[in-house]
Amino acid sequence: MADLTTLWEVGLPLAGAGGALGYAKVRAPRVFWSVAGLPVARVRFAVTYRATMDVCGLTVQPSRLRAFLVRNVARRSDVQPVPPRIRRVRGSSTGMRVTLRLPAGLEPADVIAASERLRHAWGVHSVHVVQTKPGFVELRMTGYDVLRRVKMPRRRPSGQMVVPVALREDGTAFVRDYLKVPHALTLGANQSGKSMYLRNLIAGLAPLRVALVGIDCKRGVEQRRYTPRLSALAVTPEEASGLLDALVGEMESRFDLLSDYGAADLWALPEEVRPVPVVLLVDEVAELFLVAVKKDEERRDRMVMQLIRLGQMARAAGIYLEICGQRFGSELGKGATTLRAQLTGRVVHRVNDKQTADMGLGDIAPDAVVAVTTIPPDKPGVAVAGDASGGWSRIRTPELSAEEAAQICAQFAHRTPALPALAPYRPVIPTVAPAAGSVPLVKPTPATD
Repeated sequence: MADLTTLWEVGLPLAGAGGALGYAKVRAPRVFWSVAGLPVARVRFAVTYRATMDVCGLTVQPSRLRAFLVRNVARRSDVQPVPPRIRRVRGSSTGMRVTLRLPAGLEPADVIAASERLRHAWGVHSVHVVQTKPGFVELRMTGYDVLRRVKMPRRRPSGQMVVPVALREDGTAFVRDYLKVPHALTLGANQSGKSMYLRNLIAGLAPLRVALVGIDCKRGVEQRRYTPRLSALAVTPEEASGLLDALVGEMESRFDLLSDYGAADLWALPEEVRPVPVVLLVDEVAELFLVAVKKDEERRDRMVMQLIRLGQMARAAGIYLEICGQRFGSELGKGATTLRAQLTGRVVHRVNDKQTADMGLGDIAPDAVVAVTTIPPDKPGVAVAGDASGGWSRIRTPELSAEEAAQICAQFAHRTPALPALAPYRPVIPTVAPAAGSVPLVKPTPATD
């Protein structure tokens, strides 16, 4: 009887702890990883490191000097292959990071090729290899699928034009750094999460010292709710044509200012005379290319030409492009591929065909095309992000409703700059709040200030 009582007293707490860990593994993966997953992974990594590197082909034969010292100083007959040297091991709430010093004869590509085998050997969800500096790589291991339930890192990247937009599959933040990647193209089918990405981008830009300019030729169904934070808005092709002309005029006036001060770009100007940066947000770019009657072709060609001019030259003037659409290829008409070549940042959500994935990533990161075609329809917001360097990664934007994004824009409405060149297209904010769930029908009219 005493044995049964002891077994009950010991077994009940253990069963409770096991149940709590099982619940945490499903409902709170960060907690489970920090409490149980990380300690187990660190022990497994330390015990099996040398053998795993040897089996995965990530060792090199020792140098003659090393072999001589082992045989004659250490008095050992067996000279083992040399794996990368561990320089640093750090744990986090999402995984583990290991900094390795590569021996002579190994390159980062060798470690990248073995990342899938390393993942299975150490029992982690994924292993991503990042070259930090010549001769050093960082293994970024994730203990669980961080994209299943997105939670952005607490430490946010900082910078003049840096906006955290989504979460990478290695647990780090995906950011739009306009000083490094000034123009970007975002593609995706309906219900793929493209609008969610744009909401997170606008919400991140709203607190910054920047002018937001919108073009939404679907009569503004997406961007009207952001009018408190928009310096200009066009909701028809006719208005978009005039707004693009005004932006090109603003760009040319800024070039005159740069010339007067002998500055190479906007950020080289003295702060007291520096114009505010401008981000142009184009929703469904195909609406600017498609025409129903022949008489509209001249307006279409002019809009495309102005967009191309902005893509080629506007970076130095502090004007940046965010182009969104479902498809964007040569079938749209003259100038489409020329404009796409200027958009070095690429984010492609789930698409309906492989050709659309090729349009977005085939020219900069061909390996990423297959990853786009495997995005499941039940995971909206998952996308593949790439840039002109050839690198790419899976990302997912956190959930943000249109009402929450609109509230953020209203909160930072005082940061909306008034640009005289764009005054005719500045939206008027209604004085009476609309009913819950409705969208105010506001037409761009000349500003009175």
